[in-house]
Amino acid sequence: MEGIEGFNAVCGGIMGWTTVLTTVLSALYLAIPVLIVWMIVRYFKNKTDKRAQIVQAIIEKNPDAGNVEELMRQIAPRQKSLKEKLLEKLLWGSVFVVLGICFLGYALFIDYKGGMEAKTLHGTYLVAFVLLGVGIVLFLNYFISKKMLAKEIEAEENSIVHSA
Repeated sequence: MEGIEGFNAVCGGIMGWTTVLTTVLSALYLAIPVLIVWMIVRYFKNKTDKRAQIVQAIIEKNPDAGNVEELMRQIAPRQKSLKEKLLEKLLWGSVFVVLGICFLGYALFIDYKGGMEAKTLHGTYLVAFVLLGVGIVLFLNYFISKKMLAKEIEAEENSIVHSA
């Protein structure tokens, strides 16, 4: 009986440590995304606060500073043009399609060679098709938007050329 009690004690100790380790890992997996979101929110809040401090300092030093809206427009970050936004979609579409093709090629190669669990192989195929799907949707969005917004892009380019 002593052997069984000792075995139960060891297993109980292992189960206890496993529970503690699982709890710590779960807390980390939950804490890291929350920390990332908090850092992003803090970054944008600090950016806005700095801009407000600059405007407040200018108004305090020179109450006759003029149009505050014009000042805010001057210190605001540059907005991306329609063309830049479209090219960014094309870039991300290309990235997703290439990643999808790589995953698909890997899955086909492993499927041909064998040696991978069916569940893992199906997951690899799923990832490949999801990446390909997202890439194709971004490509379609790029080409449709380019066609639909051609006049707006041309007008935007003309206004940039004339203002420079």
